[in-house]
Amino acid sequence: MISVANRLQAVEEYYFSKKLREVNALKASGKPIINLGIGSPDLMPPQRVVEAITNSFSDASAHMYQSYQGLPELREAMGQFYKTQFNVDLNPASEILPLMGSKEGIMHISMAFLNPGDEVLIPNPGYPTYASVTSLVEAKAVTYNLSEANNWLPDLDALEQTDLSKVKLMWVNYPHMPTGANATKSMYQELVAFAKRHKILIVNDNPYSFVLNDTPKSILSVSGAKEVCIELNSLSKTFNMAGWRVGMVLGSAEHINAVLKVKSNMDSGMFYGIQKGAIEALKSTDVWFTSLNNVYKKRRELVWELADNLGCTYDKATSGMFVWCKLPSGVEAEAFIDEILYEKSIFITPGIIFGSQGAGYIRFSLCASEQSLEEAISRIQSVTN
Repeated sequence: MISVANRLQAVEEYYFSKKLREVNALKASGKPIINLGIGSPDLMPPQRVVEAITNSFSDASAHMYQSYQGLPELREAMGQFYKTQFNVDLNPASEILPLMGSKEGIMHISMAFLNPGDEVLIPNPGYPTYASVTSLVEAKAVTYNLSEANNWLPDLDALEQTDLSKVKLMWVNYPHMPTGANATKSMYQELVAFAKRHKILIVNDNPYSFVLNDTPKSILSVSGAKEVCIELNSLSKTFNMAGWRVGMVLGSAEHINAVLKVKSNMDSGMFYGIQKGAIEALKSTDVWFTSLNNVYKKRRELVWELADNLGCTYDKATSGMFVWCKLPSGVEAEAFIDEILYEKSIFITPGIIFGSQGAGYIRFSLCASEQSLEEAISRIQSVTN
């Protein structure tokens, strides 16, 4: 067998890729699995979004290669969305780049800015892809710890006591996954100042702003942020379009052009119909966000009840489509979730997969119907009562 590249030695298969095979095998064997592990929206996009992609099929240019930068009207819609929702002005021609999902942006940004040996600040707990992509481009992941005591926000004073001379990039993600913590405007201002002092590129990964969040924020709203910050966003959670793979990266023309150099060598443009659907999604009014969040509010109440039955504690002042819960003292998360999976056919995510600071926590997804959540509560109560 031909040996694989050395870079793969430092990277493991994504947790959900492995675990969902196990979960799906249980389902195939007849187990009535309730999946509360992964944040894959189970609701429909706005109806006019579906109509837009359907109507696009007969357009003359629908089946041709598309621009690497996306349709001009898509970039304009993204720019208007940021102006309306975040009061951020962006030039659609040079400061916005549509992506096939924001996840690919993590790789494109890393390839555009990192050399082997460069250091990258990665939140712990945080999205595992930040660390794996850093390893794939042969840079060095340096975790910075987030804690419940500090509301899961970075301790910049502590970071400045460390050697930052080799740090080139820092990942931040608010509303935070997996904890749901929100950044404050002052936190963003401090991050921008920190980045300027140390010549670090801040990348804010911002896909959860509109789920159970009354105050959406963008780091790009801070004065001078474009000099040292870029932001990723996505339509996956906001508009129930996870499988469509539509995201965006936003920032200065210089930063976006660097990412485009990578992206234009990786794909041949986003399917026309998906772009047309995305344009319609971005035109959604507050009625859409209200209706979506009304569903998630009801689901979250049920997840809180489920967590109570499991003896967990949690913070109600969080955002996003997950509930982050602390297990009772002395309970080991991975053993706990496997027990629940095999005995009660409920899949929950252990916090440890997001980093060592996730030990002792579990994460519930809100991407399950009220009926499924009520059934999960019933199964747990049959044990605890």
